Amino acid sequence: MNIKLQLKIIFFLQFFIWGSWLITLGSYMMRKLEFTGIEVGSVYGTMGIASLFMPSLLGIVADRWMPANRLYMLCHLIGAITLFFAASITSPFLMMVIMLVHCLVFMPTIAISNSISYCCLESHGFDVISQFPAIRIFGTIGFIVAMWLVSFLGLELSNLQLYIAAVSSILLSLYSLTLPTIPTAKNNSQEKSLISSLGLDAFVLFKQPRMAVFFLFAVLLGGILQITNTFGNPFLHDFEKIPEYADSLVVKYPSVLLSISQISEVVFILFVPFFMKRLGIKYVMLISMLAWVARFGLFAYGDPSPIGFILLLLSMIVYGCAFDFYNISGSMYVEKSVSPNIRNSAQGLFMTMTNGLGAYLGSVISGVVVDRYTSTEKIIDWHSVWLIFAGYSLILAIVFLFIFKNDKNEQK
Repeated sequence: MNIKLQLKIIFFLQFFIWGSWLITLGSYMMRKLEFTGIEVGSVYGTMGIASLFMPSLLGIVADRWMPANRLYMLCHLIGAITLFFAASITSPFLMMVIMLVHCLVFMPTIAISNSISYCCLESHGFDVISQFPAIRIFGTIGFIVAMWLVSFLGLELSNLQLYIAAVSSILLSLYSLTLPTIPTAKNNSQEKSLISSLGLDAFVLFKQPRMAVFFLFAVLLGGILQITNTFGNPFLHDFEKIPEYADSLVVKYPSVLLSISQISEVVFILFVPFFMKRLGIKYVMLISMLAWVARFGLFAYGDPSPIGFILLLLSMIVYGCAFDFYNISGSMYVEKSVSPNIRNSAQGLFMTMTNGLGAYLGSVISGVVVDRYTSTEKIIDWHSVWLIFAGYSLILAIVFLFIFKNDKNEQK
């Protein structure tokens, strides 16, 4: 089979698994299992815990001891088993434990799939820079298709979403056996130290005030990224409790509406280089923070009514700007701001701050906020919740504007 087609299928299934439950599991846990906001946040926080160290550790295993495609197969096989167990769990603590095990093996596969793709393309004589984006886009397509499938089948409040993810994980595990073997690195004098492989040598960047501020905001913005993953779908489902909205499309197919956020990402990523060249990292990140203010503010005033639906739709569209103008531009900034010998380590540190520490704190703290505004009758004051998150984003933007200084020699 054509290697590019194989890789497209790999990425489609990789993100189909994630899309099957990431956006909708929170609604299932809150509505069917009656978990509290803190308990739901703790389950989602397991992704942050896993992202702190597992991608680096399994990256070392793939580099030194086990071919990446075999490790990838094993991770998804274990991931399938954990998802099958998760589908039958009703205890908050056990759900957190089993999803932690799942995330420990799933989160590293995102990076491993990239590595496998790079190696396969290079070994077949393809230019990675020109070919990889067209392959990676199938991951986003897989994520969106999974969201639509779960939503249109009416499974957003069902444990069947976890079974769909589990079966998909088994399929990906088996399909990965068709990939060519990825050779491990040979031991030689140039082999990286364990500290370097873990990205710990990049911590020297904290000695630079500008980079220290940048990584601090990477944590604070990473928390924002996780909030709508955790509570966006439960928010839309709660309109069911209002009689005039109970039969609206927003209530019936909330994941389809939320999928517009992912579609928006694909569009806004094209604008990142344009704004980076003209404005520099400071103002591009500032735009991202203001976009998050708009995202949450529009959520606060949106509803399934005609005018309210437009506000919700605008919130989905602005998400692409909020996500890409931080994630993509931040990665580009790190790439251009550090010396070549710690470039990979610095990228790892950026992801650890954002998807690790930031995502964990965002999941847990947002759960506390939701519980604070949940009445004894289990009615959540979503209007206040989203305004608090919007206010938090606005404060971040104001503080960032005054304390982050661009390098005077930065090449815009």
